Amino acid sequence: MEKLPILSGNDVIRVLSKAGFLSVRQRGSHVIMVKLIDGKKAAVVVPIHKEIDRGTLIEIIRQAKITRETFISLC
Repeated sequence: MEKLPILSGNDVIRVLSKAGFLSVRQRGSHVIMVKLIDGKKAAVVVPIHKEIDRGTLIEIIRQAKITRETFISLC
């Protein structure tokens, strides 16, 4: 399994946009992104930080319902 890259919040938003997520709204330093998956709405909250912690990044990938390999390939 390949190691996750160190990304900023804006980098994560760019990757999720490539995966089909749309930025719906922003409250403070957090952006909410949404995508319809199998007729259900999948929402992901991305903090706008200079560097996203690995645990937070893993949780964002899980909430986005994509694999780690897919996420890395979109980077």
